[in-house]
Amino acid sequence: MTKKFLCEQIQKKRSYLCVGLDTDIHKIPTHFLSYDDPVFEFNKQIIEATHSYCIAYKANSAFYESRGVQGWESLEKTLAYIPKDTLSIIDAKRGDIGNTSAQYAKIFFEKMSWDAITLSPYMGYDSIQPFLNYKNKWVILLALTSNISSQDFQTLPLLSGELLFEKVIARAQSWSTAAHMMFVVGATRVDYMQKIRAIVPNHFLLVPGIGAQGGSLEKISAVGMNQMGGLIVHATRSILYAGQGKNFLKDVIQQTKNIQESMEKCLDKKNIS
Repeated sequence: MTKKFLCEQIQKKRSYLCVGLDTDIHKIPTHFLSYDDPVFEFNKQIIEATHSYCIAYKANSAFYESRGVQGWESLEKTLAYIPKDTLSIIDAKRGDIGNTSAQYAKIFFEKMSWDAITLSPYMGYDSIQPFLNYKNKWVILLALTSNISSQDFQTLPLLSGELLFEKVIARAQSWSTAAHMMFVVGATRVDYMQKIRAIVPNHFLLVPGIGAQGGSLEKISAVGMNQMGGLIVHATRSILYAGQGKNFLKDVIQQTKNIQESMEKCLDKKNIS
């Protein structure tokens, strides 16, 4: 998916929502357990219910890999069901030496054909380069995450005066362009967003951390948007588990619609149309 097409979807749907598909079989409504593939059937209904309100779906591979072969089958079927006008992100956080990364890239970009993948950049360029060989695919580098222990390393000051995450973002710009690279910035790190936008004014940022993690959509949007929108804000638990029982989709739809309507207001405030 190209950057131009992604921007068009944001304008068309008046949304920059990414729905997380980190499906926990122990948390989904129990009536799904009667299906041959409960996880896929749940994902299928979530996608059908939310597609008109979001521009991306993100599946964390750990929730599928932990279930072995059956999990991989659920993941492949889920990807196949994601509409082609919606960005598909595999949250795999891979990062390894070049020949190993080449195999990971083959898994997720050739065998499974995801549009984008999250990667850890801390082994440097050669661990990322194999993913950059694929046309119209995105790499999404971890920059400043929303977990509490991110401060252990990501905000360490360097002799140059930069913080470590700033150096990572600045260096990574030489690896690719804003047409193929994004960065992960947690919604709870709004205090650093202006610094990040000064370094990468034109890149998309994948922003987890609203909803269950306590980040503010309005605050992160106010300082994080650029002239194209430039944000993909991710929500998982607050959508997936908004409702329970056989009528769970009613609450899922309402919650997703509420987020989309809030995003439309944020887009309007920035005159993005």
